[in-house]
This record gives sequence, structure tokens and C-alpha cells, in this order.
Amino acid sequence: MNTLSYKTVSANKATANKEWVVVDAADMVVGRLASKVAKLLRGKYKPNYTPHVDCGDNVIIINADKVRLTGNKWEGRTFFYHSGYPGGRTDITPAQLFAKSPERLVERAVKGMLPKTRLGRQLFTNLFVYVGAEHKQEAQKPKTIDLNLYK
Repeated sequence: MNTLSYKTVSANKATANKEWVVVDAADMVVGRLASKVAKLLRGKYKPNYTPHVDCGDNVIIINADKVRLTGNKWEGRTFFYHSGYPGGRTDITPAQLFAKSPERLVERAVKGMLPKTRLGRQLFTNLFVYVGAEHKQEAQKPKTIDLNLYK
């Protein structure tokens, strides 16, 4: 039996087929959007997915100001930051964060669904979030995808 036909092919930086995709976030729930975008960033929808390699796509999210949260999450949930000093804790609700910077809410949700490693930090640099329908990556000729077609 020829065992060479059963070799597992792992993707590496040179063989990764990275693409640019645009996702329209209008009227999408933040968590569901973030989980699918995190899978796109990791490359889990690709047949040559390799866990330890950045083989995912570069994702551009537009209309981040039109996302929605379900239930009472706008006021019932709280995020916190800490300055590192005693008494340096700052609590903020999603509504306050959204009013201050709508794209930060989406970025925070996606970042929480990526690995907490060097690879996760590097994958996060492949995400670009914009408030309006315009973005700066026109030169890369990104293709528009519908996230509802992905599981």
C-alpha cells in the first residue's frame, strides 16, 4: 500500500491562501456576527485549516454602528477595565461603549472569541472595523460575503 498518499498537508505562511472579505454588519446580532468573523479570521472555513498558522482571511466589517444586542444586554451587562492602580477599576455598559465608539463593541466581541495567545493577537490585526459603509481597503479588491451562508 502506498503510504505517501496519506500524508497530512499542513498550511504554512507561504502556502496560506489569504483573501480580503467585506462583511456588512447592519442589523446583525453582535455575538453571532463575532463568532463567524472569528472563524473567518482563523481560517476554519477553509479546507487547509491549520491550528497553529495564520491561514484565515483579512476581514473588513462595515456598518458597525447598526449592530444590535438582544434582551437587556445594553444596560444589564458591564465591562470593566483596570488601570493597574488600587481603585483603578472602571465599569462601562455596552450602551456607553457604543455611544463612545461603536466599532470598539464589535472589536471587543471578536477579540474575546480569538485565542488568547500570540497567534490570537496576530489574527486580531487582520480585522478592520468601520462605522459607515465606506472603508479604506479598496485597493485590495475585497469580495463581499454573506455571513448567513456560513454555519
